[in-house]
Amino acid sequence: MDLTGARWRKSTKSGNNGGDCVEVADNLPDVVGVRDSKDPTGPALVFGPTAWRAFVGFAKQS
Repeated sequence: MDLTGARWRKSTKSGNNGGDCVEVADNLPDVVGVRDSKDPTGPALVFGPTAWRAFVGFAKQS
């Protein structure tokens, strides 16, 4: 999956200590990318928007 042009962001719940964070890119059509902030050139997971919304909705309930 080509994630060229992805704009990566961290959760507003992440601290500013440079710790272990997940970054999300949701600006691409039909895909949401997720990567480890410690390894920005490493692999990324890719989800469809529906699956991502379901995950976020479940996470907010927990």
